[in-house]
Amino acid sequence: MFVFVCAGCGAELTTSLSQVPLPVHVRQKYGNGAQLPVLMEAGTFAVDPEPWGGPWQTWDEIDQGEAEARGIYAPVHALSDNTPGDSVIAPGDIRGTRLIPEQRGGACCGLDGADGPNMACETCALPVATRVDDCSLWQTVRLHPGAVHRVPVDGFRAAPLSWSELAEEEKMTPPIEPIVTWGGRMGLNHYWSWSPQWEAAAGQALAHLLVASQGQPVKVPSGLPADVFQRPLDALLPAGTPKRRAVLAGPGQPSPDAGVDILLVPVHPQTGTAWTTPIGPTGPTGSAYLVPLPLGVWLWLVSPQPYLPVPASGRTPHEVLRDDPLPPLPHRPFRADRGTFLHTLARLPAVRDPWLRTIVENLTQSTLTDLF
Repeated sequence: MFVFVCAGCGAELTTSLSQVPLPVHVRQKYGNGAQLPVLMEAGTFAVDPEPWGGPWQTWDEIDQGEAEARGIYAPVHALSDNTPGDSVIAPGDIRGTRLIPEQRGGACCGLDGADGPNMACETCALPVATRVDDCSLWQTVRLHPGAVHRVPVDGFRAAPLSWSELAEEEKMTPPIEPIVTWGGRMGLNHYWSWSPQWEAAAGQALAHLLVASQGQPVKVPSGLPADVFQRPLDALLPAGTPKRRAVLAGPGQPSPDAGVDILLVPVHPQTGTAWTTPIGPTGPTGSAYLVPLPLGVWLWLVSPQPYLPVPASGRTPHEVLRDDPLPPLPHRPFRADRGTFLHTLARLPAVRDPWLRTIVENLTQSTLTDLF
């Protein structure tokens, strides 16, 4: 466990926090006017290894060698030239700070952090953090590495849960959820749509699936996995046979056979490590490509929960869905998050391979709009 203290005066700025992996959707911008919830769970923090926020450099201003040294292997619109290593926490875990009103940025419904640090230490007035809670952005507080120190504190440190324990908790992430928006005539409004977390997770996984394809067609399992991945894979990869085969693998699932090329596996929410079997995912050689998925998304993919109503007479029992009104459904097909897809793909060294570079170069605006 840790607390963060001001680098200027030593005042405590947070509650006690434990470190977890950075969520996949940390940089996601979702919809238009959507009110997204808090990014981090209370009592946790994650370190962002990449810079965030201005000043910015356009791709034309960056030397290719410099970009690759930063882990960027394909053109991007712009790169942050800020200091990497922000610690990302939930807004409710901050202490001893005050907002800096003149640093509100180009906010619409809240703070977007565009003007840099907008929170100062209440004791010495040193700018220490940036709060983000504007519409279409996940709510966070970013503690800046040069302005805070991380201090260990006494406390019980539990060992990470095993995969079987995590599976038993069944903390699934539903693929469909109500999205709260600003701007309705009555103030807050909402609509049912695909989960932003699912769209971000699919964006990251799709980038890995392209790399794993080696330029060949890929077949994913039927059902919800096909709804999520098959359409963009068919559009981005050439048609034909044979196809590389992807399957869901992980705790509680049958061992994949030796003919499987790609494994869709969960990522441990406490350690950030992807699931593997003791002897490798497909045997001693472990030759299959592991495509990471957040555990909550993976759990739903392997055990999808029914949306169909269950007929019942008399008083409706607990957890029985009514058949009127019908369950809400999104008004459009599933689309992976474009920003997360491009962000992930640009940071995979394989994107330098000619066949994959050609796919990236052929991603026109119309293609991106249709698929993402």
